[in-house]
Amino acid sequence: MSIKKLQYPLILLFCLILLFNCQTSKKEKNEEKQPNILWLVTEDMGHYIPSFGDSTIVTPNLSRLASEGVIYPNLYSTSGVCAPSRAAIATGMYPSSIGANHMRTTSYSEVTGVPKYGAVPPEYVKMVSETLRKQGYYCTNNYKEDYQFRAPVTAWDESSPYAHWKNRAKEQPFFAVFNFTDTHESGLFEPYGFREIETRHYYAGDRSYNWKNKGKSHANNRMTEAETPVHLSKDTKFKVPPYLPNNAVTQRDLWKLYNNIAEMDKQVGAVLKQLEDDGLLENTIVMFYGDHGGPMPREKRLIYDSGLKTPMIIRFPNKKNAGTKNEQLLSFTDFAPTLLSLSNQKPADYFQGKAFLGKYKAEERKYIHAAADRFDGFTDAIRAVKDHQFKYIRNYKPEQGYYLPVTYRERIPTMQELLRLKEEGKLTDAQQQWFRDKKPKEELFDCINDPFELNNLAEKPEYQEKLAELSAEMNRWLKEIGDNPNLAEKELVAKLWNGSKTKPVTLAPIVNINNAKVTISCATKGASIGYKTDPKAKSWQVYTTPFTIKPNSKLIVKAHRIGYVPSEQIALDVSK
Repeated sequence: MSIKKLQYPLILLFCLILLFNCQTSKKEKNEEKQPNILWLVTEDMGHYIPSFGDSTIVTPNLSRLASEGVIYPNLYSTSGVCAPSRAAIATGMYPSSIGANHMRTTSYSEVTGVPKYGAVPPEYVKMVSETLRKQGYYCTNNYKEDYQFRAPVTAWDESSPYAHWKNRAKEQPFFAVFNFTDTHESGLFEPYGFREIETRHYYAGDRSYNWKNKGKSHANNRMTEAETPVHLSKDTKFKVPPYLPNNAVTQRDLWKLYNNIAEMDKQVGAVLKQLEDDGLLENTIVMFYGDHGGPMPREKRLIYDSGLKTPMIIRFPNKKNAGTKNEQLLSFTDFAPTLLSLSNQKPADYFQGKAFLGKYKAEERKYIHAAADRFDGFTDAIRAVKDHQFKYIRNYKPEQGYYLPVTYRERIPTMQELLRLKEEGKLTDAQQQWFRDKKPKEELFDCINDPFELNNLAEKPEYQEKLAELSAEMNRWLKEIGDNPNLAEKELVAKLWNGSKTKPVTLAPIVNINNAKVTISCATKGASIGYKTDPKAKSWQVYTTPFTIKPNSKLIVKAHRIGYVPSEQIALDVSK
């Protein structure tokens, strides 16, 4: 065969290899594309929905999401209440390691004698939404924040009742959070009950729309009995956990609870419909979860599973792994690193949680951890560690009882009923446990065979090996995250403020403009710097590197380290 004849097959082979490499490169590039991520967050939510074994109420939208997605039955909040748990979600840090575990840090100073303060994470810790914004994501929150600290202006492109992916730039990937308040504890108060009145989230993004209840808090927005939507007959007989009295009062509160879930499901459906109508469903990872366990007495604020365990459903593009269940243990501290992993960014080493999905998925965790400290005006100190079956609880104030007379909780009729029965000496042994004058230093529960955590195994000889294992794990965890449960809150504040008696202040940013090139710095370590070149802009840009500014522009700059007072705002006229 001549050389010339041989050339043609070789050229053809070379072209085929080149085409294959181009297609592979293109495929790899597409696989690296940042997905949209949508969080649907409800409040005070235990496993009360059909996809998690409770068929009391019909939830068509969540049930569809579950049938098209993956359910995660072993998700645990870091606290039995919202704000500390949201701090963990936002930062990937345990609240008790950054001064965020006392509920609330900006309230009840007159009772505790502790000054108002915010959590102060280490200087390198940022809100995960800010990190995503640096990657080019459009990040919105609609619209509850409540992180135990003030969010820097760099945290979100928008955080408001109008915040929505619709307002992003064309083709820009988004991370959007929608918070649903229907299932909040206050929905059990009388007169019943909190309602959105209309499908508020459906109109989010439309700045010309005004809601009837815009700006009203969930505790004050009430409807008359005649206006209340009914999704269940009031004659429905509900299963009552043994720690609550099974009478007409509890039955009515459970009717409210499930009715509220049905209302929340409608709100979820409205957002999912928008996503589908916008043609984004198959380009978006959709994640539904609750901010901690249930709203009933001996649920919210406690670190039993009834207060920590909350459902999670994740729907992946093209229904990947649809209809399956993932049993791994998950903590709220895992959310931040997982977000970054899903967006193809390696999570920072400082995260105390683990990525459970995405490119940088870590080894599955063996334990989850939780903590309880002050709730409103009442202080306790409890820590917990749990594996798949057993939970170990260490009480640092065993001399005081479990029950804390939180005024807000006592507005729930079932709570009032428990207190009435207590005074009359009519509580069962299971109900009386919560009202004991003292508590054991250590508790151990078999959460599979004793799901309500009523039978303490800590002193039983056959469980000493498990007790020792979980106790050692707690010691390791406390040391690793720098949590000292015996530290008084006043001393904690002094530690966060480096011994100062006043809240630290973020220093003013330093702006240099040279030949239209803008350089910004701040002497406060860990401060995030935000800027605007249009005073009317909704979003603050996150400053990362020097940028060029147009002549005759207005430059507005602000710096803020989490837990500090934000800096003063600097406004400059750039003439040339």
